[in-house]
Amino acid sequence: MSDKHTKPVKSIKNNPKIMRAWAFYDWANSVYSLVITSTIFPIYYSILTTAYEKDEYIKETGQWIKVPVRNLIHVFGKAYQPDAVYGYSLTLSFFIVVLLSPILSSLADTIGNKKSFLQFFCYLGATSCMGLAMFTGMGTVWLGLLFSVTASVGFWGSLVFYNSFLPDIATTDKQDALSAKGYVYGYIGSVILVVICLVLIQVCAETPKQAAIYTRVSFLLTGAWWFGFSQYTFRHLPQFGQVKDQLPKDLVLLNYKNIFKSHEQEGGFMCVLKSNIYFYIDIARESFRELYKVGNHLFGNRNLKYFLTSFFFYSVGMQTIFLMATLFGKSEINMAQDKLIMTLLLIQIEAIVGALFFSWLSRKIGNKNVISIAVALWIGACLAAYFLNKENPNVEYQFYGVAAVIGLVMGGLQAMSRSTYSKLLPQDSMDNTTYFSFYDVLEKIAIILGTFIFATLIEHYNNMRFAALSMSIFFALGLVFIRFVKTKSNE
Repeated sequence: MSDKHTKPVKSIKNNPKIMRAWAFYDWANSVYSLVITSTIFPIYYSILTTAYEKDEYIKETGQWIKVPVRNLIHVFGKAYQPDAVYGYSLTLSFFIVVLLSPILSSLADTIGNKKSFLQFFCYLGATSCMGLAMFTGMGTVWLGLLFSVTASVGFWGSLVFYNSFLPDIATTDKQDALSAKGYVYGYIGSVILVVICLVLIQVCAETPKQAAIYTRVSFLLTGAWWFGFSQYTFRHLPQFGQVKDQLPKDLVLLNYKNIFKSHEQEGGFMCVLKSNIYFYIDIARESFRELYKVGNHLFGNRNLKYFLTSFFFYSVGMQTIFLMATLFGKSEINMAQDKLIMTLLLIQIEAIVGALFFSWLSRKIGNKNVISIAVALWIGACLAAYFLNKENPNVEYQFYGVAAVIGLVMGGLQAMSRSTYSKLLPQDSMDNTTYFSFYDVLEKIAIILGTFIFATLIEHYNNMRFAALSMSIFFALGLVFIRFVKTKSNE
């Protein structure tokens, strides 16, 4: 970076108000993960894409059960299972994030306005959640998938910039606890909103039609919650770099208000636009130089190379299972909607305990060992999921057991991954956004691979059990590579 990109004069590290504001963004945006990704939207999508339910006799239990028959979705003349299309749509959203985040994060480091990018993706995600309310049936299924994609882009895009603040605002000895605190805030906030939504859908609604309306109201509440509570973060989180001194006087491509000005004092609109274009060309060149420099450092550092390789492999499994778990319970176990949502809520509550427990455990045995334990538990969960069979009379209890393991390791592995990577980075670097863009890009590529494999195996085998089993291979690879990371005692 050039010398003009300097840290703010006033130190902001370990400032309680700033750290609290940073962690509070998890409270704001995590409602997307639970309401849209994990619980209400997948179930709503499954219901709206179901044509009818047929009766099927189970010899082992001597009972008749209802089995959903799904409407196929046609893409370019070929019919696909709706769950597979949903998986492919998520793959598309992560592909978009992978394309955008390296350039935008390097741009943010160059001109010092990563909080502005965080706000943009936050607002994109929040408004897209509200847009899901327009998904009312098979006639608007593509509208639902579109807003699902843009909401996903908004959520994951914002995390690139959000995560990069961690080493800026906290010293290494505070990062594990602060990272876990963010996840705890997120789990608590998301559970509160889901409970409110469930009261509307299951208590206030008297008919299926009313339940569908209240479900769409839940999407509106999710967007409003995300938008509203993020304002506390944006109010107190600092902006980095001397932005105003680096930008053209009349910037028309980052400030929509300037588009409608005459710009007579600057030689007219076209003259200003031309100077803006040259400015962005220079910024793009600087951004790619930064990406190249950071990439060389990341893959030239032994610890970062092995950690990121491990992170990539276990993220394939972890994030894919997060995204597809609800559809698994609905399609493979045929679990009732109320039981499935209650299970997911309990997982979120357990994840709070897990995040705090693993944060405490990391101080005793070190981050590397904690991550290894969590990944090993994930492998066990994937193997157990493969053997779940809806014809088994005890399948619900078996599903609860798998869910309990996932709940324990879910928050802990995410929090430990973020803080471990932050500790491995150079201290007081102005390239933190770019460093974290590599971290997030690897995670998104992992999700692209994972959701594509998952969706393809669903389409091939017409079930999710083989897809769940395949994820254990990636966890195993992650476990192998994390053991090559060399850390100091209790790190």
